[in-house]
Amino acid sequence: MAKVIFIHPDLGIGGAERLVVDAALALHENNYQVKFVTNHHDPSHCFSETKDGTFDIKVVADWFPRSIFGKCVALCAYFRFILAAFHIILFDKTADIIFVDSISVVIPILRLFTKSKIIYYCHYPDMLLSQPGGTLKQIYRMPLNLMEEYSIYWAHKTLVNSYFTSSVFKNTFRSLWDLNIEVLYPSINTSNFDLFKVVPIQDICHDIPRNAIIFLSINRYERKKNILLAIEAFVELKDMLSTQEFEPIYLIIAGGYDSRVSENVEYFQELVKAAENMNILNKVRFLKSPTDMQKVSLLKQCNCLLYTPSNEHFGIVPLEAMYAGKPVIACNSGGPTETVIDQITGFLSDANSGKFANNMSRIVLNTEIADRIGTNGRHRFDEKFSFSAFQSKLIGIVSELHPITYN
Repeated sequence: MAKVIFIHPDLGIGGAERLVVDAALALHENNYQVKFVTNHHDPSHCFSETKDGTFDIKVVADWFPRSIFGKCVALCAYFRFILAAFHIILFDKTADIIFVDSISVVIPILRLFTKSKIIYYCHYPDMLLSQPGGTLKQIYRMPLNLMEEYSIYWAHKTLVNSYFTSSVFKNTFRSLWDLNIEVLYPSINTSNFDLFKVVPIQDICHDIPRNAIIFLSINRYERKKNILLAIEAFVELKDMLSTQEFEPIYLIIAGGYDSRVSENVEYFQELVKAAENMNILNKVRFLKSPTDMQKVSLLKQCNCLLYTPSNEHFGIVPLEAMYAGKPVIACNSGGPTETVIDQITGFLSDANSGKFANNMSRIVLNTEIADRIGTNGRHRFDEKFSFSAFQSKLIGIVSELHPITYN
């Protein structure tokens, strides 16, 4: 049985984490022995598959600081990840495949000290995720950026999550312009998705009436996710509709929330304050880190998903909504332009509250449009983004590096 180790910095809740968990499940179902090595894993803030015993999870170097007096977060993350890599070298160097994502700096180390084949999955260039700063910040980032570009070269196989990310990758890492990278679209494990019992929305948000029309936003509480756009669009929708038409409409914002991350705490407070200032706090419900069951229940019972990030690398939540047969309103940029077909499986819009609201009003005022778009979305998911398609392509990629071994 071939052994695959996933090394990931923080096995919490997010698109990157969903991808590696689904990749692990795809391999696990095909006779691969799968293990995770991570710097942090909190059973109260993770996907259910990482705490139910499906996988061996090894936490390494969680004791190492995440920052130095609030600074040098990336540098600390690199050191934490390198310590995790040395754990693999010392205790798991017989792994056939090592799947690295998010932080590439460990790839040359793993190549040097193990005989494993290395797959690197680039969700997005890390250097582009760094917040802009002054001269000192640029000097600090320079060696980290150079290490990122240099280290990716040493992977046996490099994957990206969308053609959008592929173009960004090639424009960012100029020395790797001829690297043969491959797109592996994320998917969702639909078998697990279907197993969750649907909990009535009223059991999640107790004061929402049963006849409510629900717009749903699911994203981590980070400013780059632009969740404020959903609130502003909701206000614009209110102004477009009569009092009677707006009465049954609610907005649920469900976000990944980690109290250790100051941005999560601050942005959550900013959003609540914004809803209060706009006089719609009574119509907006905020959820922190909903469980998988709650998230699936919300997706299956909402009327429409609002996906607000611009230039999102891929965006797994629109796929989840499409699988649930729900229309998606997303920004007309980045990965969602590869998953959502405008006017067919949802609406692609400028990141403008008025345009978002116009599309929201179409969902409210014409249920036939909403039903048709939702049905189209499910068909598109089944044809192009199903878990079986994801699994088949991943197995093909892995088996090129190491043949599949069956019992």
